Amino acid sequence: MRVYAAYDDGLRIVDPATGAVETRLSGQRVDCLSVADPGDGAAGAGTRGPRVLAGTFDAGLFRSVDGGERFAGAAASTLGPEGSGPDAVTAVATSPHDPSVVWIGTEPSRAYRSVDGGETAALVGGLTDLPSASEWSFPPRPDTHHVRWIEPCPADPDRWLLGIEAGALAVTADGGATWTDRPPGSRRDTHAMATHPDAPDRVYAAAGDGFAESDDRGDSWRVRDAGLDHGYVWGLAVDPGDPDTAVVSAARGATAAHRRGEAHLYRYRRGGEEEDEGTGATGDAGAFERLDDRGVPTGERTYRAVLAAGRSGGEIWALSNHGLFVTRDAGDSFEQVPVDLPDRPARALAVA
Repeated sequence: MRVYAAYDDGLRIVDPATGAVETRLSGQRVDCLSVADPGDGAAGAGTRGPRVLAGTFDAGLFRSVDGGERFAGAAASTLGPEGSGPDAVTAVATSPHDPSVVWIGTEPSRAYRSVDGGETAALVGGLTDLPSASEWSFPPRPDTHHVRWIEPCPADPDRWLLGIEAGALAVTADGGATWTDRPPGSRRDTHAMATHPDAPDRVYAAAGDGFAESDDRGDSWRVRDAGLDHGYVWGLAVDPGDPDTAVVSAARGATAAHRRGEAHLYRYRRGGEEEDEGTGATGDAGAFERLDDRGVPTGERTYRAVLAAGRSGGEIWALSNHGLFVTRDAGDSFEQVPVDLPDRPARALAVA
């Protein structure tokens, strides 16, 4: 087992069993990760372990076919305006239906699709033609914006959801031929999304403007905030053994999450049915529980954590400026993994 932790100065590859930590892509700001089993088909040709895709802010996309031992630049000639060079790669995701299919998001906001495991990519049109595009803006750099997250649909290989930071959630049901802009109830500042194969129509979204869930593959959304005292939601992971349970990191606002350092962990659990006042339709309600005093630091001097689902029921990993932690009971208790990692926030986390 390996844990991949992305930082602003490189990628750390952690062996939790031995405590060994190796650094790759040293000096690069690694913004996003996708770690996948390439399988036995074309995407797996020549691989000797999990395929690791790492998006960097200054040098585009990097690809490893041996679990992270060696990386090489990927899709450099096809990313960027007119294929002129790599944009900042800010989101990357691999299809659960076909590991050869990879989607890549950049700053400024563009989407690309690869059919060879990230080696090359082609621009997906229409995204910046959406009606809301003129309003997109990333507050720290208001003259630009980026694709913050890409989530594939477990039930449909042609359906993908993209979170634009900040301004919109965009959904395509046909591989990018057409787009839905800002589905009803969707958040405008989505930081992360998550799905589960046992609930293939459901999508969770963690956003700067709250937490929401969809039961129709992203066509409509409901905000969930019962018990959630902190509305700026950042990290998100679903319990591998229970699609009704998720863990999130949250703070009162962006300053608390990223600069001052005052963030918390919450567990979300779906509950009983509720009725929509407008449509009369019923759906499952849910509520949050703060995970204070569970063995993982929260609150003062704690920056927002990045989260990743593990490989067995109840296993969720959390990484913050205080280190790497894991729960094997969906948040009832955490244990710290004794590894030497930077004492600052990480940018992404993946487990393989």
